[in-house]
Amino acid sequence: MGATKKEWSREEVAVRVLAGETLVVYHNQLLRIPQAWLNAHPGGSLAILHFVGRDATDEIDAYHCDQTLAKIKSYVIGTVETSGGIWEPLVPPIMTGWVRKLSHDGKAAWHNEATPLPPSNLSSEILLVERDSCLLETSGPTLSHLVPPATRLSLKDQARHSAAYKALHNRIIDAGLYNTRYITGYGPEIARYLLLAASSAVAYSHDWLIISAVCLGLLWHQLVFTVHDLGHMGVTHDWTKDRLIAILLADFIGGLSVGWWVDNHNVHHLVTNHPSHDPDIAHLPFLAVSTTFFKSLWSSYYKRTMVFNRVSAFLISLQHKLFYILLAFGRFNLYANAYGFLWRKAFDHRRARGGRWSWWLEVIGVLFFWFWYGAVLKGCGSWSRAITYFMISHVVTSPLHVQARDYLGIVLSHFSMSTEDLGPVESFPHRQLRTTTDVICPPHLSFIHGGLHLQVTHHLFPRLPRHNLREASVLVKEFAKEQDLVYAEFGFISGNGEVLDVLKGVADQAKIVGMVADHEIREAIEQKVR
Repeated sequence: MGATKKEWSREEVAVRVLAGETLVVYHNQLLRIPQAWLNAHPGGSLAILHFVGRDATDEIDAYHCDQTLAKIKSYVIGTVETSGGIWEPLVPPIMTGWVRKLSHDGKAAWHNEATPLPPSNLSSEILLVERDSCLLETSGPTLSHLVPPATRLSLKDQARHSAAYKALHNRIIDAGLYNTRYITGYGPEIARYLLLAASSAVAYSHDWLIISAVCLGLLWHQLVFTVHDLGHMGVTHDWTKDRLIAILLADFIGGLSVGWWVDNHNVHHLVTNHPSHDPDIAHLPFLAVSTTFFKSLWSSYYKRTMVFNRVSAFLISLQHKLFYILLAFGRFNLYANAYGFLWRKAFDHRRARGGRWSWWLEVIGVLFFWFWYGAVLKGCGSWSRAITYFMISHVVTSPLHVQARDYLGIVLSHFSMSTEDLGPVESFPHRQLRTTTDVICPPHLSFIHGGLHLQVTHHLFPRLPRHNLREASVLVKEFAKEQDLVYAEFGFISGNGEVLDVLKGVADQAKIVGMVADHEIREAIEQKVR
């Protein structure tokens, strides 16, 4: 592992990163993350790999409780040289398409899964496409891969935002906003869950199937907000307890996978709206929030190319018209992602903390869900009635995907916001405020959104119990104003309009691409005829 030294220069850190070590800066200390913990990290390995060679202080403090932070000291191997207390970041290898994999001899070696596109008008942007298999693969990344491209951001300004964010975080802690409101917060929610479940059961017993299906869909709709809290360890603040409750709600009652959601959602939070890295804007061939996706980008999360072809161009050209129809069937996408994740994990021996028992419990939970839900459908009396019940109970959940970021999409919270990559220099608070927006909602209606309409504050403090987000958002708005940062918020109607405008703008460009492709095909055919 190498000897511990008192102070590491940027060049020394770069050399170690190129040698395959996972090094992260935290409060000007250098952490060496062993492969065993990289595999066992509850938030997934990508949550760490995206910060190799970078200062991840704000992200680590935002995502981990005090007990976990205390354990980080065991990974400290020294301090880092800084300029005026500011660490100049490196580009993590994952962001230029380099990952570590086991070679034929069982040893870890560099593998080039993707390659950066040539710089665009935005010099700081690094977008990935699949590596040409015809090209010879080099032995690993070089120092040039770790040097950040030019950016319009000032490192000093970003450090100032970061320092102010740390002060804001202390104010949040001192205000007691990490304390869960079990009675006043979750009390009414539990009553709402029981009311919806009882209403669905009673209606079903009286053969009022439409009412029963609607109530069941609304129950699923509401439960995912609590699953969201549990996935962030924002309820009991104990990983095991929160995970057990989450599996009960998400898998046994909802038929989904909280393990998949956590793995996906953490990456979304850390690289929000990055076209090559955020899985929650990777919706080709059906949706594209930027023309950047026309370049058939590589997804570092899904490990595949998001192909943009004639079929994609046609579907994208209609996306603003099909948008709400797609969202109506959003839960089926959740099933596909959840079950695909569980299937992959069945053959993945690199299990995260609690990965073995939680995986088995999730599989049992999903099987139990289809057992009881299948019995409900069978009891409808006929295929037509069962299909009607099935579709209504699933389509009712679609408002979830429009209102707030949860399982499927980001929609109002992110679809209309920036997808630019401003490079590793960008601070955590600057990135979250630039890529996230709130949905304005009066307090008495916030339960419809699950309280997650306050996405800006949630993205800055993901472990914060959502019943405290409104109070915390007042402090965040003060912070944004003091730092001259934009705190974006839209009404529900105007927010939908913003999203549709973005989708239509991309759709119009896709239509032009399709027309050009058709013209080129016709020309090619005419030349052959001649």
